[in-house]
Amino acid sequence: MSAGTPGILLVLDGWGHAEPSEANALTAASTPYLDGLLATCPTVFADASGTAVGLLPGTVGNSEIGHMVIGAGRPIPYDSVLVQEEISSGRMRSNGTLTDVLARLAAAGKALHLIGLGSDGMIHANVRHLQELLRIAARFAVPQVHIHVITDGRDVADHTAAAYLELVETFVAEAGVGQVATVVGRGYALDKSGNLELTEQVSLAIVDGKGEAIDEPQEALELSRRGDEWVPPCVVTGADGRPLGLVRDGDAILFTNFRSDRIRQLADDLHGRLAGRGVAFLSLAQYDTEASIPPLVNRSDAGGGLATVLAAHGVRSVRIAEAEKFEHVTYYLNGRDATVVPVEEHVEITGDSAADYTARPAMNIDRVTEAVTSAAGRDDVPLVVANLANIDVVGHTGHFDATRQAAEHTDRAVEAICRTAQATGRWVLLVGDHGNAEKMLTDAADGGGRPYGGHTTNPVPAVLVPAVGQKVAVPTGPATLADIAPSVLALLGLDPAPRMTGRPLW
Repeated sequence: MSAGTPGILLVLDGWGHAEPSEANALTAASTPYLDGLLATCPTVFADASGTAVGLLPGTVGNSEIGHMVIGAGRPIPYDSVLVQEEISSGRMRSNGTLTDVLARLAAAGKALHLIGLGSDGMIHANVRHLQELLRIAARFAVPQVHIHVITDGRDVADHTAAAYLELVETFVAEAGVGQVATVVGRGYALDKSGNLELTEQVSLAIVDGKGEAIDEPQEALELSRRGDEWVPPCVVTGADGRPLGLVRDGDAILFTNFRSDRIRQLADDLHGRLAGRGVAFLSLAQYDTEASIPPLVNRSDAGGGLATVLAAHGVRSVRIAEAEKFEHVTYYLNGRDATVVPVEEHVEITGDSAADYTARPAMNIDRVTEAVTSAAGRDDVPLVVANLANIDVVGHTGHFDATRQAAEHTDRAVEAICRTAQATGRWVLLVGDHGNAEKMLTDAADGGGRPYGGHTTNPVPAVLVPAVGQKVAVPTGPATLADIAPSVLALLGLDPAPRMTGRPLW
């Protein structure tokens, strides 16, 4: 291996590994270039889920933790783990931030509003955390607890929201407090594209009771023509036809998602909309909101990784991704650090309008490819970092054929990028951040398969395409995403950071 060779770190989002099957959109796709790389280049299959990356055992990986661990070179205890530890240990019951608010609500006769994703996909939230939160609210005799359920259909299989709503009702009955006040799909509530019209509809349902009036929470599911993700904002009403759980002056709102990126647009909108009304805001974990929202659980430090070493040595990098994944190759890869670094250049590829990903599985991959090849042609850029989002973003639709096409577009993009790398004397390190498109079906109650758009616990390929004439060793032993940053630094001729626990694979 020659020291100081420039390269490209290419994250293929959602690129997991599994044997061919009727559920595997990746092996069903025609991807001759990727197939050739896997067959001929030094390859290892890296663990990208569970404890290997800082998640609870058996938990599927996700883009946020995947990019953080890729950048940090070590597992990062994820927010879900930290929250679960607080709940399992019983420490949440004495959390001063929470108990102070609950005591005030009880004394003033005000309501607690719990807003979050109602599923247990463990990517953005775990609906089972509601069980302990309701128990704690009951212990403090909070007179009213209103639950604003966001249905999923993305982190978990579609058409499972009914079962999760039943689970919420079970928690309510057990605690003796609480009621579902609104139901809305995550397509509205967890938008992060900047589409404030979607967010506003959710806020108006929660604050003003504007939405589809329903008598029972389950009725909301019948109003969606696009599955659990796109349940329209629905407001549960009482016998008098009035909303059961509007936010009143002096109430408190607790956001129960532990991941920040998709809830923060709604959190900021509600915070601004309710300013001056004495409403207390809390979040289960630490959020990156514009508003100051006190968290019940602080996050782990993810710094001291790849970005720190590159900055210390003055190594310029260009970060490139579509808007869906742009934060992942910048903020998350840098250890959740939004500091503007002089040796980084950020290139965000944005579309003209919101995409129908089943109709446009190519997304903007041609523009991403063009930006990567342009940066790779520059002598002043030792490292290009890019995310190809198609496999994951289209995979989340649960649409098998569209995901197959997304993989084929990705194959052509990788070929173009690798050919440019060969012409410019660069290596290319391809890696998945978590599994997704290799499992597009999940078991149904009737024994058959139903579309699945969630993540998986499968390993991800890590493939090194050497520069022309570059000699590299064949990787040995088990690997995880924590090995990627040390590998990138070794290929660039740099030592790993002291806090990295991963090892160079090549």
